[in-house]
Amino acid sequence: MANVGFRQYLNIERPDRSVIDLFSGLPTPNICDNTNRLYAINGLRPFNKTRLLGPAFTVKVPAGDNLLFNRSIDLAQPGDILVVDGGGATERALFGEIMVSHAKKMGLGGIVVNGCTRDSEALAELDFPVFAIGTSPNGPYKNGPGEVNVPVVVGGMAVLPGDILIGDADGLVVIRPADAKVVAEKARAQSNAERDLLKTIEAGAWDRSNFADILASKGCEIIS
Repeated sequence: MANVGFRQYLNIERPDRSVIDLFSGLPTPNICDNTNRLYAINGLRPFNKTRLLGPAFTVKVPAGDNLLFNRSIDLAQPGDILVVDGGGATERALFGEIMVSHAKKMGLGGIVVNGCTRDSEALAELDFPVFAIGTSPNGPYKNGPGEVNVPVVVGGMAVLPGDILIGDADGLVVIRPADAKVVAEKARAQSNAERDLLKTIEAGAWDRSNFADILASKGCEIIS
């Protein structure tokens, strides 16, 4: 008999690592720009400077409960990003240094939580990417229910098992694997163009007359 809301789906389709690595070194703003600025995950912040890149291993838990979150650390594969939908609740932390340390030991690629963490000073020193809404010293319950590898919502964005997550100091972006190659190609071209523009700026040769032209085309009045 089905037990909706209390299930673990163990097998998910992950993109090939070569596809994931197309985003290596690319900043999240350039990636997001090339999704027409629609695929950023908002409201979560990084807790250290370690970049995040990998496939999503999703978890849905009740507010303030981390039973399935704990179990998912042992179910995920090396390189997976645990993406935990805790409903955005901030009354208690869903994880901290102990769980993160175990996830790192298991070879996971990072943790993204639509909820709170604790032990933030310790997390800042770990070479393991962690993103969450905020912090709370208040600990979680371990009663369940919850589900593993179902669609979740984090920071207002749907994340599916196997989606590609990219995170850096500016935040997080999610990419569907089918879109990965074209988005990465465009984002890399933008990054290259921006590096060239910075050289132009340094040389004092940036022609910015187009901004005045745009204002004129929109009928912006000039008053001397």
